[in-house]
Amino acid sequence: MKLNFFARPTPASTLRALYGAIVAQARNPVFYRSYRVPDTVDGRFDMIVLHLSLFLHRTESGDDRLRRLGQGVFDLFCAEMDGHMRETGVGDLAVPKRMQAVVEGFYGRHRAYGAGLAANEGTGLAAAIARNVYGRPEGGPDLPAGRLATYMREAARRLAAQQDFAQGIVWPDAQAMAGRASSHATETMP
Repeated sequence: MKLNFFARPTPASTLRALYGAIVAQARNPVFYRSYRVPDTVDGRFDMIVLHLSLFLHRTESGDDRLRRLGQGVFDLFCAEMDGHMRETGVGDLAVPKRMQAVVEGFYGRHRAYGAGLAANEGTGLAAAIARNVYGRPEGGPDLPAGRLATYMREAARRLAAQQDFAQGIVWPDAQAMAGRASSHATETMP
């Protein structure tokens, strides 16, 4: 890896704004109502991870500037998780071990979502969502993992079209997609 010591770092305010856009989209009530993501601490964490993963897949496929931007947002995610643990009373000695579990969980989901998105067709993405978001190794007809997979594919498509994130992140309208998905075929589980 070639380091550029003269590259200008991304301003902290830009990183906070991008991470804020990821968290705001993840907290959109439509995911917990229409997509039936569990409205729990774990469910909300999984939605942040899902949206962060989408953003990082986009930045990883970009130039050095975009990769640095993605790394900065990921570092902010880690700092936020560390701070949240400390605020909720996790002892200083336990935080590193819990952070290791958070990072490993993130990377596992990130790989699974990336493989599912790369497959363009099939049920791999819905299966990864069923496991990670809904906590089920296999989905049934009542499981909305297919609708969430359709949303993820559209979000990935929109992110791929964005060349610059100075104006923020353009997410799909999750509410409109939830309505459309219920009336159209979506990625289904095997």
